[in-house]
Amino acid sequence: MVEGVAQGVRQLAGRYQVGELIGRGGMADVHVGQDNRLGRRVAIKLLKPSLADDPAFRTRFRREAQDAAKMAHPTIVRIFDAGEETVTDASGHESLVPFIVMEHVDGLLLKDIVAKGPLDPAEACRIIEQVLTALEYSHRAGVVHRDIKPGNIMIATNGQVKVMDFGIARAISDTSATIAETSAIVGTASYFSPEQARGEAVDARTDLYSTGIVLFELLTGQAPFRGDNPVAVAYQHVNSDAVAPSSLNPRVSPALDAVVLRSLAKDRFDRYQSASEFRADVTTAASGSVPARKQVAVNDFNATLFGVNPTSVAGSEATLRQLTVDEDERIVRTQSRPPVAWIWAGIASIVVIIAAVVFWTLNLSPIQLAPNLSTNVPNVIGQTWDDAQHTLTDSKLTPQKQDEPSSTVVEGVVIRTDPEAGTTVAPDFTVKVYVSSGQVSIPVPDVTRMVEADAIAAIKAAKLKYGVTTVTYSPDLAAGVVISSSPAASSPAREGDTVNLVVSNGLVVIPDVTGQATAAANSALTALQLNVKVQVDSTCSGGTVAAQSLIGENPQKSTVTIRVCAG
Repeated sequence: MVEGVAQGVRQLAGRYQVGELIGRGGMADVHVGQDNRLGRRVAIKLLKPSLADDPAFRTRFRREAQDAAKMAHPTIVRIFDAGEETVTDASGHESLVPFIVMEHVDGLLLKDIVAKGPLDPAEACRIIEQVLTALEYSHRAGVVHRDIKPGNIMIATNGQVKVMDFGIARAISDTSATIAETSAIVGTASYFSPEQARGEAVDARTDLYSTGIVLFELLTGQAPFRGDNPVAVAYQHVNSDAVAPSSLNPRVSPALDAVVLRSLAKDRFDRYQSASEFRADVTTAASGSVPARKQVAVNDFNATLFGVNPTSVAGSEATLRQLTVDEDERIVRTQSRPPVAWIWAGIASIVVIIAAVVFWTLNLSPIQLAPNLSTNVPNVIGQTWDDAQHTLTDSKLTPQKQDEPSSTVVEGVVIRTDPEAGTTVAPDFTVKVYVSSGQVSIPVPDVTRMVEADAIAAIKAAKLKYGVTTVTYSPDLAAGVVISSSPAASSPAREGDTVNLVVSNGLVVIPDVTGQATAAANSALTALQLNVKVQVDSTCSGGTVAAQSLIGENPQKSTVTIRVCAG
């Protein structure tokens, strides 16, 4: 269909108008579109012809698109329609290409946002909480996404998180392709779960593992496992443990470290068992508290969606086993808890240890606290860029200049820093310094030949200030029409600069052409767009102008009679 659109096929199913390309992926291209029947803007995903040639894929894809269309939630991109379009390539070969019509989201892909660097931990948690809300909804609907990654998450302009491409990954993974073959289709291997990398069956906890990878990337700016090819990355998912995010970004709290590392457990039974449990711990960690590790009971829903932990026995099964054993096989419990004396002794020991640690910490000298391991961002707001650069360099930090227009801060002066002043960071940490580039340059609008009132309105709309109007003569512009502006049209200006106008008074000044040759006089008067009439005077000779009917200020297009001596 990509080729078909390029050749001019601009409408699908007789109602969807295909517009410009807004996204390109390994398996499909996305175009902005218009639903002509309902009059709404949509996004149209056109599958690659290489995938569309497989009839089994088309069948699975159609079934999964139908399943995904049943989901309606604010955090999930809605699917409105799906179908197939007949496409003819350059050689005349016809093929059916599936397409999906879905909700158009005005915003940015999360992968484009995180490509600029790690997010603030609070913002990263906010985004992941909404992703987990979407997964909780889809998991309860029996739909496993299988391809959670920043490229499948949109952030709308109002901050709403939207997860897309539900069901599409399943249509691909149901084919016989290998990991190497599907790495370009099901997303990069950076977001694979260990069970996906091993080629095992997946369940909803696969989505939770991938979400943990996304959270790690939002906090650090990079994925935990990287390699030269998908197979190398998949090997790390199976055999290597992820480092704590705080080792790459000191702003990440120990609480978030614990949440991320639990979500990336190799054994899916050691991970979070539901999206709601994962989201609750993210919320707790974002508030500054370390989430408590809870033992989650296996209920009927989890057992159906995730399977039962082969190393544990779920409630009803354990009860049934206990009820069916012989009396002699039952274990008699002689002591349900440690002796009370041991408990109090342990508590007393812990109190003594804590008191000793606190006393030791309070009595450390500044040199003992290893000051070289961290530094505070100095306050450079109001300094020039050169001064701020020296201040940050002296604090063993790396300044990075970011130009930003400002109507209040003088050009070349620091507006703010990121991180802000007082934040504790590691040495050599890159601090973004936002330096004023002055007010935004505004081109003076072209107001020539506009009525004066309209010209003044256009000047003010461009955030410029109207000054004064000078009235002058014009051979063709009617009274009240702008002849020119100062500064001239398209000249660069700053917000609030003054623009003056020159306006026609509807008059012309007719020069005195007596004594001039007939041809020169006629040329001078017609240049002013006057109507010239010539009368020959036989009483004189020489071919010059002896007299004229009008001289000086007169209305435009006036008729001037000149009396010319016979030549």
